[in-house]
Amino acid sequence: MPNKIMHAFVIGLTGAVLCADADAQAYPAKSVRLIVPYAAGGGVDIVARALAQELTKRLGQQIIVDNRTGAGGNIGSDAVAKAAPDGYTLLIASPANAVNASLYAKMPYDPARDLIPVGLVATVPAVLLASPALPAKTVKELVALAKVKAGGLNFGSGGSGTTEHLAGEMLNSQAGISMQHVPYKGGAAVLPDLVSGQVAVFFVNQLFALPYVKAGTVRALALASDERSPALPDVPTMAEAGFPDFRVSVWYGIMAPAGTPKEIVAQLNREINAALASPEMKERLQAMSARPLPGTPEHFAAFFADEMTRWARVVKTSGAKAE
Repeated sequence: MPNKIMHAFVIGLTGAVLCADADAQAYPAKSVRLIVPYAAGGGVDIVARALAQELTKRLGQQIIVDNRTGAGGNIGSDAVAKAAPDGYTLLIASPANAVNASLYAKMPYDPARDLIPVGLVATVPAVLLASPALPAKTVKELVALAKVKAGGLNFGSGGSGTTEHLAGEMLNSQAGISMQHVPYKGGAAVLPDLVSGQVAVFFVNQLFALPYVKAGTVRALALASDERSPALPDVPTMAEAGFPDFRVSVWYGIMAPAGTPKEIVAQLNREINAALASPEMKERLQAMSARPLPGTPEHFAAFFADEMTRWARVVKTSGAKAE
């Protein structure tokens, strides 16, 4: 009798283990929410929707894009940070997730502790644009002019604390100049004043800059990335201009709540990389002048830590605060 009981126990235990294993392999068993902490229609949202479409095909479950706006991306990011760590709530992160911890006096979540990197998706470099009225034709000439006209040159941005603002402050710091910051309500509002000469220079992402550069209404002085862009092959990098550590880009990546099982993170990472290799995703990113960034969660973690450190220095030096 004891042997029969033991036999039944072993069979039951084996069944339970097999069921548990089946459950573990069944992810995702339902739809997944991908939270975009910005309004629909912007760059982060466009990338999120393109990726969601590819992941839906690969995972066999609907990836639902959920826009949660407000507080410079903090509201949507906080929703993910506080979500169950089960792989069913994800965040599309961007530079604000690395910057805000230094920019805001009080944060609702800790990006380094409450979120874990899953995989980078893509990056769009920033371009240093100059007014056609500015006599400087290169970064070297811009720096020389700024030193002669101390406080006389200015730079525009889409608002205090934006990467556009902090990029200008980074140039001030690295070049030893003191251009004055002129904040606007959104990057689009800077362009008319840049064209007319009211604003001297403006750092903005390449996607936004391309039509104006191609039309000749503004001049591109340099690209804030490690390599030249196929979309602007004649524009040198900031490294070529003498600033090897000057990197500013709008990047996109997927993050999950801390504590999400490693198996799920690894699965999502594999599918993100596979999606980035698809012709459809490549075409969409190319249309945005974005470069795919496939890699491991560990690579994203190191990248994110470096972004937090770099931007913390810039924020501290500039004294920038969230609006």
